[in-house]
Amino acid sequence: QVQLVESGGGSVQAGGSLRLSCAASGSRYSSNCMAWFRQTPGKEREGVAAIYSGGGSTYYADSVKGRFTISQDNAKDTVYLQLNSLKPEDTGMYYCAARFVLRPGRCHTGGDFNYWGQGTQVTVSS
Repeated sequence: QVQLVESGGGSVQAGGSLRLSCAASGSRYSSNCMAWFRQTPGKEREGVAAIYSGGGSTYYADSVKGRFTISQDNAKDTVYLQLNSLKPEDTGMYYCAARFVLRPGRCHTGGDFNYWGQGTQVTVSS
């Protein structure tokens, strides 16, 4: 079992920044691919970014490339999502998720994630 706890959400104006954190605990052997998703009421959940714990390879959705950065601190079992140049359309509940993959190229936001956090709200006003 893996437990995920997100933090760092909040309300900012357009153009602002936030840093989200996802603290993981439990069996990390089954969670070498960590990802962030977001969801807004009435819209489908969107995969935002992913990172492979073994070598740090990353994946980003086109909508956030150049603005968001995913990173990790393996010593702290924590994954971060730095959100810069925020836009109102970035508003949503952001969730951290984890799963096991066989190789780095498999670490993206597609597929089934076994573990999910409770989410942290990001609100961007214009």
